[in-house]
Amino acid sequence: MKSSFNNIINSEKVVLVDFFGTWCGPCQALMPILKDVKDEIGDAVKIVKIDIDKNQELAVKYQVRSVPTMILFVDGAPKWRQSGVLQKRDILHVIESHGGITV
Repeated sequence: MKSSFNNIINSEKVVLVDFFGTWCGPCQALMPILKDVKDEIGDAVKIVKIDIDKNQELAVKYQVRSVPTMILFVDGAPKWRQSGVLQKRDILHVIESHGGITV
């Protein structure tokens, strides 16, 4: 997963990674919000979900201490991170402010 993850975040597109746990209530609440974001922006930004229980090495590397944690990557580098649930408009604003889309 590590090398494929590097390929994903080194995309020409902005990449939003959602580190989650299947057992996490707030993570479940964030899922439909991210789906709505994806429906609105289409393929302009990649949205990737990473299960921390199956990808502990990545969670440690990116210092994910609570879930959900979203990290926005631009040119392979983390530019923004947030733990907890955000609303659709707030996520869109973050993506827009980092050049991923124009809302």
